Amino acid sequence: MSGAAPRTGGNLLALLPPALIVGGLLADLVGPQPYTGLPLLAAAPLAACIVLTFRGAAVIAVLSVVSSVAIDLALGRPATALVVDVADVLVISLIGLWLRQLMDRRDRSLTLTRDIAEAAQLAVLPQPPPRVGPLLVATRYQGAHEGARIGGDFFAVQDTRYGVRLMIGDVRGQGLPAVSMMSTVVGAFRENAHQAPSLHELARRLDTAAERAGGEEDDGFAEEFTTVLLGEIPPDGDQVVLLSRGHLPPYLVADGRVAPLSRSTPGTPLGAGLPGPDNAETDTFPLPLGASLLLITDGVTEARDRHGVFYDPATGLAGRSFDEPQELVDSVVREVTAWSGGRLHDDMAVLAVTRPGGPPGARRA
Repeated sequence: MSGAAPRTGGNLLALLPPALIVGGLLADLVGPQPYTGLPLLAAAPLAACIVLTFRGAAVIAVLSVVSSVAIDLALGRPATALVVDVADVLVISLIGLWLRQLMDRRDRSLTLTRDIAEAAQLAVLPQPPPRVGPLLVATRYQGAHEGARIGGDFFAVQDTRYGVRLMIGDVRGQGLPAVSMMSTVVGAFRENAHQAPSLHELARRLDTAAERAGGEEDDGFAEEFTTVLLGEIPPDGDQVVLLSRGHLPPYLVADGRVAPLSRSTPGTPLGAGLPGPDNAETDTFPLPLGASLLLITDGVTEARDRHGVFYDPATGLAGRSFDEPQELVDSVVREVTAWSGGRLHDDMAVLAVTRPGGPPGARRA
């Protein structure tokens, strides 16, 4: 079994085990006696198990044992000392190799788990095609934790008889309950985006699905709720109709300007179980040729720099033009990651759609 090299194992660290063997031999030859170099010879296979593969660590273990025998014979040490030295190096080597084997087994298990999570994400949150109706489309999901590939943030795009309908949202909470709620809302959107005659009706149907999936607390209010932003772009692509149920407004990115699109007060989140009708209103905005609509979750706007300042897309993306939505999505993820110093505190989903046909960007992202 060779195993996978740990991430800490670079070219320089790979030199540490043989350096320890050489150091142990030199310490035995020139240092005070006895056993000056034994700790270094014993440490070499243990270090190898951290920075090398299982096979490489086994080679270092053999070299350490052989070196221990050779130096004891060269210095004329008694047989009892030779046996003790070999036993010390051999026992530590076997312990290190056992730990290396456990680490390799854990890495394989984590890889399998991540692959399963990615397959689940593709099933529940499939990537939309690069072109839907009159629009170019790009998306990105970025987990806050290394290796996380799925969570409570989501997006969806459907081409319907009413035009292209968009959704981006965020489930309150984390873990499997959030993933389950996300799956419910995305599934309800796929089913109803083609049937609901208006965004209000679509939101109502999503709300019903979320309430059924979320359950209720003792006070009648749901423990989990979901913020969503719904959008509808007609077949000619010249405008966008928006309806927010507690979600962040999108941004219109055009000609180097980035402006949030928000007029009406957002409605209540889905599945909140609040009494009375929801009074959310739709807003309509023009979508010029060459313009992009950027939809995000709060993992973007709540990213903070080392001074605690929140990231603002309107400032961070200003002055740049984007000919393709993928450029815009990549720029957002890159900027948020740099802004937060690579330490995201929340998952983020990014959805961008571009109405092609405008002049090429003066300056690419």
